[in-house]
Amino acid sequence: IVEVISDYITLKRAGVNFKALCPFHNEKTPSFMVSSSKQIFHCFGCGEGGDVIGFVMKFSNLDFIEAVELLADRAGIVLEKNISNGYKEINDKKNRLFQINKDAAKYFYFNLKQNNSAYQYLINRGISSNTIKTFGLGFSKKNWDDLLKFLKSKGYDEKEIEEVGLIIKSKKNNGYYDRFRNRVMYPIFDVKGRIIGFGGRVLDNSLPKYLNSPDSPVFSKGNNLYGLNIAKQFSREKNMILVEGYMDVISLYNHGVKHSVASLGTAFTEQQAKLLKRYSEKFYICYDSDTAGLKATDKAFDIFKKLELKAKAIILPKGKDPDDYIRERGKEALKMLTKNSLDYIDFKIYLFKQRHNLSSTEGKINFTKEISSLLSQIKSPVEVDAYITKISEETKLSIDAIKSEIFRTGNNYSPKTISKDKYIYNKYRDNNIDRIIPVKSKLEPGYLDAEKRLLNLIINDKNIFNKIKDNLTPLNFLNESHRKIASEIYKIYEEEEIIIFDNLAECFNDEDLKTVSSIKALDVQLDGHEKEKAVEDFINKIKYNNLKIKKDNIKKQIEMIENKKEKTEGDEEKFKQLCSVLININRDLKFHR
Repeated sequence: IVEVISDYITLKRAGVNFKALCPFHNEKTPSFMVSSSKQIFHCFGCGEGGDVIGFVMKFSNLDFIEAVELLADRAGIVLEKNISNGYKEINDKKNRLFQINKDAAKYFYFNLKQNNSAYQYLINRGISSNTIKTFGLGFSKKNWDDLLKFLKSKGYDEKEIEEVGLIIKSKKNNGYYDRFRNRVMYPIFDVKGRIIGFGGRVLDNSLPKYLNSPDSPVFSKGNNLYGLNIAKQFSREKNMILVEGYMDVISLYNHGVKHSVASLGTAFTEQQAKLLKRYSEKFYICYDSDTAGLKATDKAFDIFKKLELKAKAIILPKGKDPDDYIRERGKEALKMLTKNSLDYIDFKIYLFKQRHNLSSTEGKINFTKEISSLLSQIKSPVEVDAYITKISEETKLSIDAIKSEIFRTGNNYSPKTISKDKYIYNKYRDNNIDRIIPVKSKLEPGYLDAEKRLLNLIINDKNIFNKIKDNLTPLNFLNESHRKIASEIYKIYEEEEIIIFDNLAECFNDEDLKTVSSIKALDVQLDGHEKEKAVEDFINKIKYNNLKIKKDNIKKQIEMIENKKEKTEGDEEKFKQLCSVLININRDLKFHR
């Protein structure tokens, strides 16, 4: 497991185990541990864990069979498959559809060499013959049934060819005609190098300018990316450039930028972002510089942010797309734009400035209101402060006025109210919210694991107890058995310096004693700063779940008042109080995500 995981992230030895920054959530201090003796991994921050197959599934977004096949290939093991008749039939059918596409692509490639105007179109755009060959570019003739005749001569029937989207059934008669005619053809490959579909661009002014294969049993636009089969080979770059069109990918490759991909005639999807995550750590969005391009960049940014992926936007000069820019200015100029690319907030500022005229008073006000709403969601006061200064310089509005707008619009804390005590700042104390002790709540496995591991650390180190006792009480433990154990541990520590397990065992019945034993047996090997970070993460997870349950309870109380047929004055006052508490809980939940 150590050898495999080392291919994906950097591991450092920590005693008998290995540690690293967790690849499944953002963190600054390593809490991801790998045990070579137990052949497992576990993150004490987010709770992810499992064996080597589980890691590959999670990291590369694969299903179980795909992960096993990948590991078998890596180890040089040939897998013997017991395939059911049903699965074999589906698999054979897909392989035949892949073969139809492959034969069609070969035919299109042959046609390109025979058609001077199509070939010259690509050469005139600066595309080399090697690049044409690498991407398998081709040409579809003007004839209505040219490809159909060719594929039928290869033994394929019309229903199969229609299913893969290369021909269309005529409405006038029972015949078929080619979907792609008089177009430069762009074969679309999946990550395994199989041709799953095509894109075609017209050479004249007819419409549509671009035409794509429809979804089929082997092709789904929202789940694939053009050029990824090539770009993944250059993942050592540690970044991917997301562009809009086929020619953007091809032109960038032609000029030495070989790690770009494009969505397939649709808006960028969450599934495509997850696919990219398998092959890279950082992403650049380089769409057209027009209004539609900026809007598409904004949507792509939101998807990357939702999946906690690092992304930046490359802003091209007005009226340019990546193909135009790199042909005119070259690879080095694009590198300079990449260095000056914008992160999420900076891009939003740039976008809002396009919407509002900052030379007018109304424009300044609307711009400031829009950006203040966004900044109110940022957790870091330092980051907020830096952007406030930047906005003040842009709009010539006072820093105090912008701060007031931010803290009025959102749920952020005013800098004046932020305490130096890290436990108060992170909302580890919640004395102003009524305590709720759920006895039969359904708790998540990751949360239960956090409670167990924190109890293990407290039992073995009184210093941890001394640091957290005023900020985390036994009542904060949601599992009933854990709450009992915590209560006894706290009592013993008030009188003794250490916990003697035999004395602790006397306090519990047989069922709770099993829980104590399992907690005591946990192998939580952390030292120094790692231990402190793990404790903070565990407390954070416990507090988060407390708040979630309190939120549900408050919402139920609000619904009860709202559903009352006859309301009293007391109900109105209680409703306001509950809403106020709910706002505070929602605010606090942001700090524990």
